[in-house]
Amino acid sequence: MKKLLLFAFVIALLASCSKPQGFDYRDVKNIKIENMGFDKTILAMDLVYYNPNGFGVDLKKVDCDVYIDNNYLGKFQLDTLMHIPRMSEFDLPSRIVVDMKSVLRNGLNLLFSQEVLINVKGTTRVGKAGFFATVPFDYSARHKLSLF
Repeated sequence: MKKLLLFAFVIALLASCSKPQGFDYRDVKNIKIENMGFDKTILAMDLVYYNPNGFGVDLKKVDCDVYIDNNYLGKFQLDTLMHIPRMSEFDLPSRIVVDMKSVLRNGLNLLFSQEVLINVKGTTRVGKAGFFATVPFDYSARHKLSLF
């Protein structure tokens, strides 16, 4: 009987330690310019994601580079502990440091484009119950650009 209970406990423990799935991007909202300069500009926004996991996870750190039409736009970093509820949408407050030289070099292409390719490459630290793992991600999708 003890062996059966121990076996059931080990199976339950292994099942609860499944690797977290990546978050699904949903939307961006509340875009604001926090600081504008000739070298760099800081954009603030809320990124909306969905946690597809059947359990809540903790998001500890995000570090990534953002590209528009394969041209470097800037770096995004987040170093705050957030609890993400299971199977729910959540807002990720974000600040991106934009390299203005790159934007100015490629600005005409953006003005005349109706659609742009957005790439975000980086890593995030997610975990549960104090155990964290670094998970790489690579998001790429075409988005309609509506400047006017």
